[in-house]
Amino acid sequence: MGSIRTRITMAFAGAFIASLVLFALAVLMARRQTAMREVIGRATTEVEQVMMLIERRSSLPDAVRIDSDSLIMPGVGNPLRRFLEIFDDYVLILDVTDYELYSSRRLAALPLADRERLTAAARAMTETGKVARVRLRSDDVVIAMRVRYLEGESSIHRVFVAVSERPARLAPRDLVATMLLVGPLLICLSVGWAYLIAGRAFRPLDRMVDQVTAITDGRSLHRRLAIGSAGTELVRLAVKLNEMIERLETSFGALRRFTADASHELKTPLAVLRADVERAMSPTTRRDERAIALEEALEQVTRMAELVNSLLTLARADEGRLEVVQDAIVLDDLAREVVETARLLGEEAGVHIDASEIVGAEVRGDLMRLRQLFLNLVTNAIKYTPRGGTVTISLILVGTEAHFSVRDTGIGIAAADLPYIFDRFWRADRSRSRAAERGGFGLGLAICQWIAHAHGGSLTVQSRLGRGSVFTAQLPLAVAPETGESDPPVPSRGQAAGSPG
Repeated sequence: MGSIRTRITMAFAGAFIASLVLFALAVLMARRQTAMREVIGRATTEVEQVMMLIERRSSLPDAVRIDSDSLIMPGVGNPLRRFLEIFDDYVLILDVTDYELYSSRRLAALPLADRERLTAAARAMTETGKVARVRLRSDDVVIAMRVRYLEGESSIHRVFVAVSERPARLAPRDLVATMLLVGPLLICLSVGWAYLIAGRAFRPLDRMVDQVTAITDGRSLHRRLAIGSAGTELVRLAVKLNEMIERLETSFGALRRFTADASHELKTPLAVLRADVERAMSPTTRRDERAIALEEALEQVTRMAELVNSLLTLARADEGRLEVVQDAIVLDDLAREVVETARLLGEEAGVHIDASEIVGAEVRGDLMRLRQLFLNLVTNAIKYTPRGGTVTISLILVGTEAHFSVRDTGIGIAAADLPYIFDRFWRADRSRSRAAERGGFGLGLAICQWIAHAHGGSLTVQSRLGRGSVFTAQLPLAVAPETGESDPPVPSRGQAAGSPG
């Protein structure tokens, strides 16, 4: 296909050639019409001149000879004939009986068939001031006619002058010859000029390509394209490319952090597992210690299995391969079930559970995923609430949405950390989360956010450091509370917009 520069040059050359051809055709048509008008004007002028000459010379002796003797044919006298011979075109004079009084030498020199055709066309003309075009074998002519009226007996009735159309044909031919000579030169100059202009126009784009080429891997994504004054389109392209590179830099950074965090999360349980297995296999280990080592190893295996399952869930969600079942769910029944589980967990952790505000609500979705969402929120709230604190669970209706909220009186989250809490492997207080009872992977909230988005809802958080947090899952109702009309179906697959990442 060639480069864009070459294609633009060829397109410009094609457009120029087409324009040149159309211009040439227009000029040819205009030139031919002008030449024809000149031919008609010449015929009209000459017939007027012949008529004026006849008028002026009619008083001369023997100007027009009309003899009553039948042996002497009427004709134009020699004095007038000498004056008429100065005209080079076809001249024909007829009397009142259409008898030929005079024909010019050029008319007499025509082949017999052409002469008869021309005289027949002349005799057929009846209206003065009009012209007629006659196609002859040897030439094409334009005939103009004038009528002479005399008092008394008319000796000359009609005068005709025929002018060849050859000049009207030769003028366009000369123009075509000129264009054929000059046209290729103009086309070559235009193509060369277009190629230079295209090269200059694409020079900023070439520099942009070089800059993009220099960004070859994730380590070069900090670089940005220079935005100059090359033109509005290229500036917009540079801005969009910079935005894309920025998103790629963010994605690569998240991927590196994800890899590092996943490796770190797997490294610790693997090290503990290896130590436990080695202790259990040691011949000096007592039987009760071997059982403890195997129990600890099983806990680490369970922990790694949970991590792998969480990662697999998020990976499938990103690819849109995680199915979300669409069933009618009585959300208040699910909320009460979660409250019962929360009270068991809260009793062990010394945290009071309050669930005084739960209203009836029905949504469409996946019961297992929604249970996972609610339990994750409740478990996190209990985990980070000190003994003696309170976790409040509520389910209310706000417009056409059901809001499931979990409020705790825990240590809260700093304002600077709030934008990142839904990122994978991110924890607001890493030293706090390393505690044995609070250890986690930093994937729970990312999964919760995906579940909320997959059901057409959202997950929001409000928190202040030292004063607790409020997590709210907003889910669309299956039936609007006032109109009774069904809401649009929520997404049925994991590709819901805003999947955590």
